Amino acid sequence: MSPKLTVLKYGDTVFGENNIFKGGEKNKLLPITFCFYLIETESRKILVDTGCDDGVGFPMSIFCTPTEALAYAGLTADDITDIILTHAHSDHVQSVHRFPCSKIHIQEDEYEHARRFIPEDFDVVTFADEYDLDGEVFVKMIGGHSVGSCVVSFESGDKTVVLCGDECYTDRNLKEKIPTGASKRPEISKEFVEEYSKDKYLVFTCHDPDIHRGQVGAWRLI
Repeated sequence: MSPKLTVLKYGDTVFGENNIFKGGEKNKLLPITFCFYLIETESRKILVDTGCDDGVGFPMSIFCTPTEALAYAGLTADDITDIILTHAHSDHVQSVHRFPCSKIHIQEDEYEHARRFIPEDFDVVTFADEYDLDGEVFVKMIGGHSVGSCVVSFESGDKTVVLCGDECYTDRNLKEKIPTGASKRPEISKEFVEEYSKDKYLVFTCHDPDIHRGQVGAWRLI
């Protein structure tokens, strides 16, 4: 049986077009969401990122804490067995301290930047390029958005489901093959949208504005 996937949405805000799309206007603001994901296998409940507690300076039109979003799925922080952090930016990692029972999985270079958010007594596993949990859920370092930024994937039917962190922000990045304007390595970000726009992938983003616009909560996807 393939893993189950749930999106956990905790906010709506706006972001500069120049950050979302390479070549976008600097002074033009576009709507984005704040989301993270829950993967459930037979033995694990895995969060992909943890979100942030306070909006990290973004002007939120709606907002709840990530643990409140998790409650919409009928779960508490203690139910989460594992957390995969796609990268160390605060809107993806700040709330990790709320999950003391979870094992943290993070790319080794990203860990150096994330350590200020992760309590010293937490169980942390680092990796270099690729990592898998029980042969079902796979993590791959892409390194376009940040030095060690990653994507998470699993197989579902004839598709490879990909949770892309911030390798792209919205579905439009993929549909129009426009890399983000917020990239550590633009050439890698361009390669990412070229590859992951292929039909064999089912890609989910963390910031697409059409993810349950105007609502916070949890919605089963797969």
